[in-house]
Formats: sequence, C-alpha cells, structure tokens
Amino acid sequence: MVLDDIKKTFDAMIGQLSPAKAQQLAKRYLEPGAAKDQVAKTAGELIDLSQRLREAVRKEVASQLRSMGAATQGELDTLRKRVRDLERAAGMTASGRKTAGKTAGRKTAGRRTTAGTSSSRKKTAARKTSRSTGSRRKSSSAT
Repeated sequence: MVLDDIKKTFDAMIGQLSPAKAQQLAKRYLEPGAAKDQVAKTAGELIDLSQRLREAVRKEVASQLRSMGAATQGELDTLRKRVRDLERAAGMTASGRKTAGKTAGRKTAGRRTTAGTSSSRKKTAARKTSRSTGSRRKSSSAT
C-alpha cells in the first residue's frame, strides 16, 4: 500500500500535475482535517516540485542525447532546409528526380546520342575485327 502511494506520487510528479490532482495528493498526505490554506499551500508546492522535476529530467535527457551525438530538432530542421535549397538549385524534386522541364530536353538529347553511338559502336566493332584478323595473318605469315 505504501509503495503504491509512492509510485502514484512519483508518476504525478514526473507527469503533468494538474491543480486538482495536486489537491488530492496534498489531502492524502496531510493530517485529516487540515486547514484549506495548508492544503492549498502544499498543493502549490507539489505543482512547483513537479515542474522542477520535469525540467531536470528534460535537461538530463538533452545532455545524454548530446553526449551520444544525436542531432537536435533544430539541427535536423536546418539540414532539411539546406537539402531543399540544394535540390531547388539543382532543379530536382523532393523525390530526387529532375523536374519535368529539364528532363524532357535531356531525354531528347540522350536519344540522339544513343542513335549516333550505336552506329559508332558498329564501326568500332568492325575495326576491331579487321585488326584482329590482320594481326593473325601477320603472325601466321611470319612463322
């Protein structure tokens, strides 16, 4: 029973302690029939203690995250903005694709070079074949 009361008190202290909940806790721990002003004062002290505990926990968590090298929300927001700016400068969308206006021109240019490249590939292959055949002839005639 006592441990249950302590657990409830700590839960209330670390969580958001409402004035009504603080009044209940104050009445529970003060003597029965305590004056209303004493209950109100104790409830106010409990709320203050709760806020200080929450702030101490928040600071400790932030400190531990910094020591681990975790990025803060502000740092992440700054990086997101920087990436968006770089994507806009490069003409890219958020998904990493080029914008429609710029890809249309590149596809056309790519088709032209592809067509030219395939005929040049055929010529290169023909040259390689004739060279390799010629080198075989020379080496066979030399022996």
